[in-house]
Amino acid sequence: MKNLKTLLLLTAMLAGATSAYAASRAGAPMPMGDAKKEISTAASADMADGEIRKVDMDTKKITIKHGEIKNLDMPGMTMVFQVKDPAMLDNVKAGDKVQFRAANENGKLTVTEIQTAK
Repeated sequence: MKNLKTLLLLTAMLAGATSAYAASRAGAPMPMGDAKKEISTAASADMADGEIRKVDMDTKKITIKHGEIKNLDMPGMTMVFQVKDPAMLDNVKAGDKVQFRAANENGKLTVTEIQTAK
């Protein structure tokens, strides 16, 4: 019984110390290196991976087999997208591995940025 009371007391003290530490760090500035990591992770998080299947210069559309597009809540699939700037089509060809950003612009799924994967 005495061991149980001791264990409960130590647990309560540890929980209080953890809460106090977290509260003291809440307003602390983030080290610059960590901020850069968070920004680059956030920037790449909204980029989807894909492979170009077809580039149609006439209709200014691109077919991409892609992974999940998180900002559109879309699972991986192959689909046709419009492109925001037709000049983007000059930089890619069928078979290229890419990272791209897509958005729903006026009800049309549109590639707003694309870059070949490194």
